Amino acid sequence: MSNIKLFEDTNIRAKWNDDEDKWYFVVQDVIAFLTDSPNSTDYWYRLKKREEESSGIQLSTLCRQLKFQANNGKNYKYECADNETLFRIIQSVPSSKAEPFKRWLAKLGKERLEEIEQPGKAIERAKNYYTAKGYHPEWVESRVTGIGTRNELTKQFKDGGITEGKEYAILTNELTSATFGMDTLKYKYYKGITKSDSLRDNMNPLELVITMLSEATAKELAVKKQATGFTQNKQVVQEAGKIANDTIKNIEKATGIKVSTTENFKHLNHDKKTQEILDSETKSLKESSGDSEFDNAIDKLLKSPKK
Repeated sequence: MSNIKLFEDTNIRAKWNDDEDKWYFVVQDVIAFLTDSPNSTDYWYRLKKREEESSGIQLSTLCRQLKFQANNGKNYKYECADNETLFRIIQSVPSSKAEPFKRWLAKLGKERLEEIEQPGKAIERAKNYYTAKGYHPEWVESRVTGIGTRNELTKQFKDGGITEGKEYAILTNELTSATFGMDTLKYKYYKGITKSDSLRDNMNPLELVITMLSEATAKELAVKKQATGFTQNKQVVQEAGKIANDTIKNIEKATGIKVSTTENFKHLNHDKKTQEILDSETKSLKESSGDSEFDNAIDKLLKSPKK
């Protein structure tokens, strides 16, 4: 999802990061929307320079380089920011359009803070999104249960000294490979989805259950073995994956059906449906709470630690 209009009728490009559960926005697009500048890249350059001179903060260090398609059809890297970083950036952009945009970003930040404080809200929100997209209720229940299982494993990795996103990604890939006999990228290719698509959002119910089994087993093994560091946790996920893979073999032998299939849900994960959901949320925001809630959300965002 890279060309979703995330705020009213804008042309702001954005990508969803499935691992971090957040959007990343193209900063130049936001600046172009707020300022109507014919050269948003130059505006962004001058803004960064001014901020560094005044506060010593290098705004680029708060951003990520992500590839997006330009008007000429070619892909280029652009500086992108999550909602918290973007909120900080547009504080320095004088614009009559900034206030409603900040209000929208504050809502995203407020929801995220609520989900950190009460994780059940994140699961409930995910359930509503999947239902709105058209997934079967039984599939939705399996998917959101899997989110909880994955969060438990993530927490265990963190307790075991895994703090870098790259290491977590490698461990996840190792677990997928040991469980299904395919790493994440090959699995996506097998299912006919793209590299940027979510593998789990395209799994059948049995695949989701096996994924939960492997992650729950990895978590319990890590606790039992008191795994610390990357090497020990890698051994844990490989052992857990083998156990899950043996389960797959037993299921297939007993039922005569394949656990991993080429079935996907691409027809439910398309930009039009996502846009409808986002438009509905934007409309709801306009009709909802007043300034006090907005100001409280802003206050929390400004006081929250930078990542």
